[in-house]
Amino acid sequence: MSTTDNTNTENVELTDEEWRARLTPEQYAVLRQKGTEPAWSGELLHTEGSGMFTCAGCGAELFPSTTKFDSGSGWPSFFRALTDGVINEHEDRSFGMKRTEITCARCGGHLGHVFPDGPAPTGQRYCVNSLSIDFTPDAD
Repeated sequence: MSTTDNTNTENVELTDEEWRARLTPEQYAVLRQKGTEPAWSGELLHTEGSGMFTCAGCGAELFPSTTKFDSGSGWPSFFRALTDGVINEHEDRSFGMKRTEITCARCGGHLGHVFPDGPAPTGQRYCVNSLSIDFTPDAD
């Protein structure tokens, strides 16, 4: 499992300069400026194996690999977050659409959006930018 301690609920608050130093320019554009990577371009789209997907901004554990599925959307998709409270949801009316944005509850980083067209048991599809997450495989 990941070494991140999800019991740490302390928010991560950094200055813009600190975020820019911590993240790549591409990660900064997604996590801090609410950008979106092009469909099918993400390094974690086809990641398989057992492990944990964590926030690339602060390391918070977000999605266990057992909740990942191939949605055909071009972005890594999950049907459930690790636990309640690790993801925040916000109304997003950008680009003339009404969507639900998802952010990391710990650092506020933009992850992507959630849609009500996922598989059972939740019916949710958390559509996440690869640039906003990291993957830590389980130790075998």
